[in-house]
Amino acid sequence: MVEFNEIHCRCLVGGQVQGVGFRPFVYRLAVEEALAGQVGNTSEGVCIELQGPSAAVERFLRRLHDELPPLARLTRLERTELPVDEALRGTAFRIVQSTGRSGHSVLISPDVGICPDCLREMRDPGDSRYGYAFTNCTNCGPRYTITRAIPYDRATTSMACFPLCPRCAAEYGDPLNRRFHAQPVACPVCGPRLWFVRASDADRGAPPAREAAQPGQALAEAVAVLRQGGILALKGLGGFQLACDARRDEAVASLRQRKNRPHKALAVMLPDLEAARACCALAPEHEALLCSPEKPIVLCPLREDVAGGGGLSPLLAPDTDSLGIMLPYTPLHVALFDALAREAPLPPALVMTSANPRGEPLCLGNREALARLRHEADAFLLHDRDILVRVDDSVTALFPGDRAEGAAPFFHRRARGYVPRPVLLDLADAQSPTVCGAGAQLKATFCLTRGKDAFVSQHIGDLENLPTAHFYEEASAHLERLLEVRPALFVCDLHPDLHSSRWARDRARAEGLPLLPLQHHAAHAAAVLAEHGRLDGALALCLDGTGLGTDGSIWGGELLVMELGAVRWERRGQLSPFALPGGEAAIREPWRLALALRELLGQEGLPASWDEAGRPSVAAWGADALPASARRSARQQAPLLRELLRRGVNCPLTSSCGRLFDAVSAELGICLMTSYEGQAAIRLETLARRQDARPLDAGEDTVEALLRPPLDDGATWQLDAASLFALAQRDAARYGAATAALRFHERLALGLARLAARLAAMTGFRTVALAGGCLQNLLLARLLVRALRAWELHPLLPRELPPGDGGLSLGQAAWGLCAWRSGRLPSAAEA
Repeated sequence: MVEFNEIHCRCLVGGQVQGVGFRPFVYRLAVEEALAGQVGNTSEGVCIELQGPSAAVERFLRRLHDELPPLARLTRLERTELPVDEALRGTAFRIVQSTGRSGHSVLISPDVGICPDCLREMRDPGDSRYGYAFTNCTNCGPRYTITRAIPYDRATTSMACFPLCPRCAAEYGDPLNRRFHAQPVACPVCGPRLWFVRASDADRGAPPAREAAQPGQALAEAVAVLRQGGILALKGLGGFQLACDARRDEAVASLRQRKNRPHKALAVMLPDLEAARACCALAPEHEALLCSPEKPIVLCPLREDVAGGGGLSPLLAPDTDSLGIMLPYTPLHVALFDALAREAPLPPALVMTSANPRGEPLCLGNREALARLRHEADAFLLHDRDILVRVDDSVTALFPGDRAEGAAPFFHRRARGYVPRPVLLDLADAQSPTVCGAGAQLKATFCLTRGKDAFVSQHIGDLENLPTAHFYEEASAHLERLLEVRPALFVCDLHPDLHSSRWARDRARAEGLPLLPLQHHAAHAAAVLAEHGRLDGALALCLDGTGLGTDGSIWGGELLVMELGAVRWERRGQLSPFALPGGEAAIREPWRLALALRELLGQEGLPASWDEAGRPSVAAWGADALPASARRSARQQAPLLRELLRRGVNCPLTSSCGRLFDAVSAELGICLMTSYEGQAAIRLETLARRQDARPLDAGEDTVEALLRPPLDDGATWQLDAASLFALAQRDAARYGAATAALRFHERLALGLARLAARLAAMTGFRTVALAGGCLQNLLLARLLVRALRAWELHPLLPRELPPGDGGLSLGQAAWGLCAWRSGRLPSAAEA
């Protein structure tokens, strides 16, 4: 006779529930609640069948939500009541094998940094995995980078070629062991192995016979190279990395010379928090991010005594007072640091940078690395676990809102540890089509939607060379296979000549699908609004370098009105336009921009600091601020450029906020020529942060005077860029470059907030989305948030994606979903 309170139900669970210890967690809960039934992976998710007292079933379901394993995430739970099954009564709960060819509703976990349990085993001389560089369990280790298909089972990963030894097989098959169905599980007997190759022997880089492999010897030889100031290429989690001693100037200088990276900051890996605290002034939020399972690179303020007592080379980040640091996130990193620490007077510190020659994609395989990196590395630390997906390190800073935001990361680059975790879109549902947002040209990503989930790819890079373009196409094909989706609609940038736009256009034509072009800054705005679920009317400040505008000019400092749900937007404010003398050459040589603004203001001559005998106004950068070549170029080319400006020849107009930063930086003698994107603005921000804040002598009236109302109904409000530039000149003459840099940031933030307040009063919209690469200037971001709140406006910053072009593909995909829902799509023929 069936007991009155006995029930039988089936629960279908979707989310990040494979390879994260979810099934053994379910098994343990069911055993503790004395329930019968089973759990297994299916093509629709994880299926849990339960039978037992109703109170125990309900308690199980509450605990399922409240006690999830650290890496598990639930996005869906569908419960179906079933008749009580007499055959189940009194039986033990079971874990059954996966069924179905794939896992359409299941999310693959990102790669996860080594957990405390595995770290303890690696450092226990009595443990079988002592010092083993591929230790992992269900709470840590590689996931996305080794996955070919789903369900996430060993046979569909690059671990398929490593048969389990009896001991690992027993752990893998024990539901109460933390390695139960941990697909990369391995040990020194049956798992991947290390070996060492010198660059001079790169042609003989094949792995030695297993019997001859000596991982301890390989590590010892790698350590010897690093201690001697050499450069080591090691096979990391999502690709190869180049490492050198971060405490030795000659090693860092050699790495810079070989990578042709003279100034751009280099990330540093430190062994633990104590070593990190010795180098950087860490807030609790920094430490929480460094120690999180994702283990990103975190931008942290350098201690003032780093160059002297801190022990790190001053060549690591010459343009900024912050340093990107990370902790060891793989067992291989741990093993290398443990070996380096033996008999070392100071904790080891290693530059750990991506091994991607000439801006191309990361090296993936051993043969590829030996061929491409032989002139950059002195030696190689290799292993035989294949990397299937290239994924670079993520780069984060502290969220620029209130301290109450806690350790929320503010992304500069989103990749390892976070991809392929989706962004949840409230504007979609299970029946929504798959939309592909093709992304931008620089810092490219793409986005694929599946139901309510938007999957933004890992950082791809700049699509300006063929290998990176191939990586983009390779990554999109892989993610489509993994998600089992095919786009029904493509959305691309308005600029037709970007690689991403051409790729989307060619695919749409070949597959007979519609294509929507979306203006660059509208996509930025849509990304932030979609992430926050704002489909109604809002404003958006989009501040970045360049993007093709609907009028054919180059935009970059825009105030938009957007109703995402209604698929409507318009530009209602901007920075006043100024010229780019020589087009793209002005981006590489900011002195051209300063010259253009001086011409716009009717100023003759050049700044005194550009003279041959002049000294840089910022001693921190020495000759790098005013290289002789830049001074000669400015003096020689100024007359010609002034003539071109007067005639309007090869001098396109721009409203770019990024270019205004460049112009002010050059005018103040901070950076006349750049060796990497954003260098002039980074130096300007760094100088401003060093200056003690003091109130502006120009109050609200001056800021109000910077606004220019529209001349007619179809025009936009403008914030006068030339006047902002002139005020920076005035402040530099009165107070020096540092104060001028800070006041430029303050005036820009106040002026943009005032512009937004004007438009808010006209439209009634109080929400202001903040987007664009200029928001990675944390000083500007914080000042903008503060200024907007002073006008009782509600600023929104991106939380799950970078504010720059790395997050733009989400906005394209969200726009496509809204257009599909509203029926506002072109036909395939029109596309």
